[in-house]
Amino acid sequence: MAPSSIYGGVAMMSSETTRRDNVPLGVGTILATVFALSFGDALIKAVGAGASFGIWQLFAVRSLLALPVLLGAALLMFGAGALRPQSLFWIGIRSALLVAMWIAYYVSLPLLPLPVAAAAYYTLPLFIVVFAALFGGETVGPVQWLAVAIGFLGVLTILRPGGDSFQAAALLPILAAMLYAVAMILTRTHCRNEHPVTLALGLNAMFISIGVAGLGYGAMRPEAMTGFLDAEFVPMAFEEWRSLVILAALLIVASVGTAIAYQAAPASTVGTFDFAYVAFALIWGLVIFDEHPDALGLLGIGLIVGAGVIAVRRRR
Repeated sequence: MAPSSIYGGVAMMSSETTRRDNVPLGVGTILATVFALSFGDALIKAVGAGASFGIWQLFAVRSLLALPVLLGAALLMFGAGALRPQSLFWIGIRSALLVAMWIAYYVSLPLLPLPVAAAAYYTLPLFIVVFAALFGGETVGPVQWLAVAIGFLGVLTILRPGGDSFQAAALLPILAAMLYAVAMILTRTHCRNEHPVTLALGLNAMFISIGVAGLGYGAMRPEAMTGFLDAEFVPMAFEEWRSLVILAALLIVASVGTAIAYQAAPASTVGTFDFAYVAFALIWGLVIFDEHPDALGLLGIGLIVGAGVIAVRRRR
């Protein structure tokens, strides 16, 4: 299969830009990134399950901690000229998609075992295949459609609709996967020549905007949302501040790392190693939450990961 036929406009960007691909950089960066992301998500699961503060407060405070550090380091290392955005519009669209993705995924974490949420989220390569065929005018081969079918079977194995163990919350990370897939396509097609730190700054600015808006809404209507969606600002003790400082550091690593990885190498290559997140999630789920997926759950996770690897493989 041709390089552009899996990811639509993503892979074909290599002919539209002078930047050369750097596969070792992309692979190494995405592995470090998903390690940081998986640990951060495990920490957010713990915070959300305790409902010590809501998601909007998390967004606002975490990025208010991360943004000055990221901006100061970037100005010292690269200078203001290198960080000048080429398209505020596409950076804004990308950032909004990613924030919406994180809302869907974070809300699911207190409700689901971490490995289940991770596996449902990593249906994202399957959505990229479908989007490429439906909206990108790309030719998707039978192997990729087979991957979509296998992944769908894996989702059904995990969700078990109609059974006693069905969890509607598992649909949230699937929605997150769709949003992430679109955002990464935009990263490759419309934001590839943006500085990675510029993309990270845009993302953090969007987190602050959405977080402050949510807290403002909560101040006007404190009864509107509860639990992890609570829009009321809650005073934080030392433990909460410590958690948010750690999450801010991990967010810097993740936001910069994701941008570097998908700019440095074809998304089909990076996406294959992106699946290390599922393995890390299994480890954190076991070590931190004592979560042991049953046999069918493990089968579903395996089917989704296998289907995703098939979907992102490129025909030579």
